[in-house]
Amino acid sequence: MHENDISNIVLNACIEVHRTLGGPGLLESVYEEALAWELDQAGLRVKRQQLVPIRYKGSTLATPLKLDLIVNDLVVVECKATSKYNDIFAVQCLTYLRLMNLKLGLVVNFGERMVKDGFHRVVNGL
Repeated sequence: MHENDISNIVLNACIEVHRTLGGPGLLESVYEEALAWELDQAGLRVKRQQLVPIRYKGSTLATPLKLDLIVNDLVVVECKATSKYNDIFAVQCLTYLRLMNLKLGLVVNFGERMVKDGFHRVVNGL
């Protein structure tokens, strides 16, 4: 499955999660868990809170990254639940993509009134 196909499924799952849970106002972890459930039901492979080691000058740092979701080992999904989107979220996601040598990341802000307005694609040009 291509990254764009996964992205479309994730967007639809996010809308379903947001609608079912009543919109904004819950913790990020609640939306993340519900989204993982929806994606699993859609037949996608989902890893939650995946640890990613960080290499620095030949050494592995003691503090790894912890990604919210990785879907089909191709798409990173970062869940947020904030009243205002911050551009740093996309920068953070791009860093994750570069470290993992992946092309597509999605930052989803469930704190928006309409979750589609909080859906941001992040592309790593590799």
